[in-house]
Amino acid sequence: MTDKEFTDKYAQKLNNEQLTAVRSVSGPVLLLAVPGSGKTTVLVNRLGYMLYVKGIAPENILTLTYTVAATRDMARRFESVFGKDMSDRLEFRTINGICAKVINHYGRLIGKKSFELVTDEKITGKILTDLYLKVMEEYPTESDIKSVRTLITYCKNMLLTEEEIRQRGEGENIKLFEIYNLYNKELKAKSLMDYDDQMVYAYRMLKNSKELLDFYRDKYRYICVDEAQDTSKIQHLIIALLAGAEGNLFMVGDEDQSIYGFRAAYPEALLDFEKNHRTAKVLVMDKNYRSNAWIVETADKFIQKNFNRHAKHMCATRDAATEISCLVFDKRERQYRYLLEMAKTNTGQTAVLYRDNESALPFVDLLEREGVGYRIKSADMAFFTHRVTVDVVNILRFSLNPMDPELFMKIYFKFQTFLGKQDAQRMCMLADRKHSGILDCAESIDINSHILRNIRSLRTHFRNMADEAPFKALERIDMYMGYGEYLRDNSMDDNKLFILKMLAKQEKTIPDFLGRLDELRSILSQKKEDYCSKLILSTIHSSKGLEYDNVVLMDVINGILPCRIINDFKTASRQEKSEYEEERRLFYVGMTRARDSLTLFRYEDEPSVFLGEIFPRGKKTIAKEKQGAKKRENLLTKPTPLLKKKKPATASGESIPKNLIIGERISQIKYGNGVITDVTWDDDEIPTKFTVEFDDGTERIFMYPFAFSTGMKVSD
Repeated sequence: MTDKEFTDKYAQKLNNEQLTAVRSVSGPVLLLAVPGSGKTTVLVNRLGYMLYVKGIAPENILTLTYTVAATRDMARRFESVFGKDMSDRLEFRTINGICAKVINHYGRLIGKKSFELVTDEKITGKILTDLYLKVMEEYPTESDIKSVRTLITYCKNMLLTEEEIRQRGEGENIKLFEIYNLYNKELKAKSLMDYDDQMVYAYRMLKNSKELLDFYRDKYRYICVDEAQDTSKIQHLIIALLAGAEGNLFMVGDEDQSIYGFRAAYPEALLDFEKNHRTAKVLVMDKNYRSNAWIVETADKFIQKNFNRHAKHMCATRDAATEISCLVFDKRERQYRYLLEMAKTNTGQTAVLYRDNESALPFVDLLEREGVGYRIKSADMAFFTHRVTVDVVNILRFSLNPMDPELFMKIYFKFQTFLGKQDAQRMCMLADRKHSGILDCAESIDINSHILRNIRSLRTHFRNMADEAPFKALERIDMYMGYGEYLRDNSMDDNKLFILKMLAKQEKTIPDFLGRLDELRSILSQKKEDYCSKLILSTIHSSKGLEYDNVVLMDVINGILPCRIINDFKTASRQEKSEYEEERRLFYVGMTRARDSLTLFRYEDEPSVFLGEIFPRGKKTIAKEKQGAKKRENLLTKPTPLLKKKKPATASGESIPKNLIIGERISQIKYGNGVITDVTWDDDEIPTKFTVEFDDGTERIFMYPFAFSTGMKVSD
């Protein structure tokens, strides 16, 4: 097949940048593909071009993807275009899949059986639990084990030295190297390897065996790598060995979308590509076909402030439609009721995105109580076993069971009473003999008068807490019992406390609240994905590679997104700068998931450095009480335009009416023209939802002001 025949048959819709990438077959090539630029289409067409135009044998092509699911998707996409015959002969694999082949091959060469790969996390989890208990001298939560597992993965993928591992552990307040070292010894003693070992071993084998390396270099003469920005350091080293310095290596990625640093993603490999491959060619696909121009140009302007990136700009191909909306609430907690009302009246595909799974929990709680359907992607249960959650649950349980020694020994040192362990144990033993409350027994042992006063105060708090509403009890724990101070002293995340308080507001008693936590954990762990639901809840990480008509980004606040801010870049460490740039990339990825509309939440009680960049001028709030007025009024105002061009005629912040009038005519992109027939108001006389009867006779309910920020407008 000639180049022209191929182009006419398969690639007529590709632009010049995409066609150049498809035809770039020889030598090292780096393709930088911005969000929504059609990289998968290019990869699939390039494979077809190599086979049918260049006559390359499919057995000589290796396509590497980030996940097993991605390999299957790529194979399906290829088969749908070029048929099953060639698809079956092409090799689509993950890095671990190739490493498994290398290890087994090497074993046959030297006549030895390789270590067994541990695929059951329960086995490694048991090993890590025992080692954590031995090294840290305390029993770990599920969240602790998950954190240690992630840290070990990072250490192995980044090939860290002992000193670097120790430094990493100090930053996480854990004896990481001791656990890491003992874990590796335990695996070797059992002739086992985990997925990270699999890559380390394969790399060593390829590096030390010329025969092995020559075999795979001859077999895989053309290597294609997708999502290269998510590939780790050890993975890049393996790819570099297989391809050679001047080999036919085609890497597709975008360092601006590298958001898996905690898993050891190594975007530096893209930045160093030309240095590591002297004859390298760098191509750029900068056209975004996904999002409207407001979103594209705003996101591009935001990401330009990162330093460690290639000089490129993302360009819009779609017209500017709905502007980016910034909904401002006087308090962060106000967002959940708003989201609930939005969910009740949502008619189009809408994704609510957030940095951490816990951000969605108060919203999920309300959705479940109201019976509103939703789909949640990759719900993580780590919140329920996190140290802070476990501590709070134990504190609440102790308020109900003041004679429980097991609970007391888990929490006594977290209240700044300065009670020693031996005295705490004596109090427990005395309480057991006297059948009395453990804190009461402080009166009967010889302790410092200052400590005794602290314990008396703590006892009063516990007695008062037992009959309190759970929200008030949590406020007491945080503000008056010393636990909030304990969290700050140990640099622990106090956002967990906020989420717990929001959940506690829905319950009247402590037992009910504890029961609801168990219910939510069970609901989320057993929930099946409802693929028909138009409301999607997802972390930004889980949404990567996906796109939605409408996107709402919540909790873009300092301490969450970004998780840390840098006050002085001159004195910040290299690691701090790197982590901060990844936080910017995460927000950028979240923004670029939106096709038609993007809504950002801002809170007057929480600062946001990122939103401050996008909306530099102050905005008025939803449901903010006006000075001197008894009633509240919707004071949502139009966001500052971010493009210097004539404002489009479609809906924007300006078209959001300050009031709703029954009988007023409206127009809506999907349903046409109609008239407002009913309006629902809340206790503060703010519109929450309204009914429209359209000219075709249909009647639909919409949420205010969400409907106007996504395309509806009042007719002139």
